[in-house]
Amino acid sequence: MLTREQVAAYKRRKYGADYRKLMDNRYGAAERNKRMIFSHESPLYRDNVKNINHGAYWYSVEILEHFVPTIKTDRNWVTIGYEDQCYDHSIVFAHSNLYPKIYKYLEKFDDLVLVCSWPQQVEAVKQWGRAVFLPMSVDVEKIKAYAREKDRETCFAGRMEKCTTALKHTPGLDFISEVDRDTFLSELARYKRAYAIDRAAIEAKVLGCEVLPYDPRFPDPSFWEVIDSRDAAKMLQEILDGIDG
Repeated sequence: MLTREQVAAYKRRKYGADYRKLMDNRYGAAERNKRMIFSHESPLYRDNVKNINHGAYWYSVEILEHFVPTIKTDRNWVTIGYEDQCYDHSIVFAHSNLYPKIYKYLEKFDDLVLVCSWPQQVEAVKQWGRAVFLPMSVDVEKIKAYAREKDRETCFAGRMEKCTTALKHTPGLDFISEVDRDTFLSELARYKRAYAIDRAAIEAKVLGCEVLPYDPRFPDPSFWEVIDSRDAAKMLQEILDGIDG
């Protein structure tokens, strides 16, 4: 059985320059030229999701601020997941690294670029589109504004579902979790060391914390490289140029 990517490639070979016209006839040229965006600001998401204290939400904020306005593409954007919201010919940010099977609904859509922040996830979701690796990024300057003198030792930073049983029972370990973003960064800035992965690890590094490993999938904290959102947008532009020309 052919993959969706192979089917899309076949259509391009078969129809050549008329492939875009074919897609326009199917989905409407006005709709495609408009560039639709599903994000944390979309009414469906905003009205139904009340918890914004998680990395996917704040990554979406930065994508909307630094990626969408600067990247030259005719693709639609899906910056955050909610139910089965998507469009054909989209850039989809696949936030969930722990549960990639939640993206199975994407099989209903054509011509997707799936942006993954972990290399392992590329393999897990590639059956539903053109999966690419883009390192996680943050708005470095905004986070630096929270830096302060450190007066605490060690914490765990992030969602408790990512915390191991061993860490939960570590004597003297503090926990920064399930709090608003301002509190999260303000508290994190006070610590010398932090057990953290993903966005929390990068934010900890920006704030001058030593990041400690605890997740066996990421034994080396150097994996969490500090990359500014603006630089990541340039990296994604190069990736898209290679895909779409």
